Amino acid sequence: MARFSLAVQIQTCCNSPISKRRARPCSNSSKPFGGGFDSAESQERLKEIEAQLSKPGAWDKPEELTPVLREKSALEFRLGMYDALSQAKSNVDEWLELAQEDQGQDAFEALAENLNELQKRLDETELATLLSGPDDNSPAILEIHPGAGGVDAQDWAEMLLRMYLRWAESRGFQVAELDRLYGDEAGIKSVTLQITGPYAYGLLKGEAGIHRLIRISPFDASGRRHTAFASVDVYPDIDTNIEIDVKDEDLRIDVFRASGPGGQHVNRTNSAVRITHLPTNIVVQCQNEKSQLKNKTFAMKVLKARLYERELKELEASKKADYSTKDAIAFGSQIRTYTLQPYRLVKDHRSSFEDSGVDAVLDGRLDEFLRATLLHVHGERKSGNG
Repeated sequence: MARFSLAVQIQTCCNSPISKRRARPCSNSSKPFGGGFDSAESQERLKEIEAQLSKPGAWDKPEELTPVLREKSALEFRLGMYDALSQAKSNVDEWLELAQEDQGQDAFEALAENLNELQKRLDETELATLLSGPDDNSPAILEIHPGAGGVDAQDWAEMLLRMYLRWAESRGFQVAELDRLYGDEAGIKSVTLQITGPYAYGLLKGEAGIHRLIRISPFDASGRRHTAFASVDVYPDIDTNIEIDVKDEDLRIDVFRASGPGGQHVNRTNSAVRITHLPTNIVVQCQNEKSQLKNKTFAMKVLKARLYERELKELEASKKADYSTKDAIAFGSQIRTYTLQPYRLVKDHRSSFEDSGVDAVLDGRLDEFLRATLLHVHGERKSGNG
């Protein structure tokens, strides 16, 4: 009966009698859940955009087309979440009425299952409301660098790489590896990824920081416990047509032979490109493509993204997450700790969110951490404004 008591607290949005056990849409209002999202208005705006895009020659300039496409993607994403949430609530309404009619155990179990689904959709909707930044719907450029810990740190950086790849795969995001520098014994010295999907940057931006690993080192013959660190940086993958003043005289471009495993191309042609922005001393490189021109194009894309992020951080110098002055990749500066020994726990030091399922987290189960971080940042901003 406890389940039934919980269920009756949910307000039904459709009052028509139920004749069949099937889901039905809730059409009484375009705002059945409150808040500022208007599905009818959003659908009209989406139709307007699609009509504009269908006109030949309407978008001759890419810099004007890009924000329109991003708005279209954001509207489609939010409408999809809205429809899923509406469907989940409609299912709960149906099973609530059935449970009131027969009060059988099967009806209660089905109601509980639909309540869980509704809660899941509510959590996803709550997460979407936190992603309202100007670049949150942009693709993300993610960089990983090992810190203190020697070979363990390089191995830890590769473990983080695998974690983010698995997370992106679980969400159906596309990942392009722009650059990878392998470690001398194991792991990686650096890696740069381009992650594309709905709100990729908004979801991942909270991952920027120092990640600490505590475990029995597989590289220590004595079996001692070691601590390793790795740095994660996240930038919005901005449109390359954005006006960022990058002068040719401010750049030093070096070409070299690509390293690491590969085909005949590796170590035979100077296709890898390294670009140094002299005023800021920002260095980016790309060696993933066989073409030097393609590598240069990708490297410039990363450089512009980093310069754009740098400008944003200078405008928000009061942010605690400002990475232009970030701490050393070592003790006392971590945002999250992954402990494998003497106990098993992943703890985020900003939101205090914990998860004892370390293996699952390292296998890409990051959504709860991402949500907790976004809620934490939102809470800090709200208290700061208050």
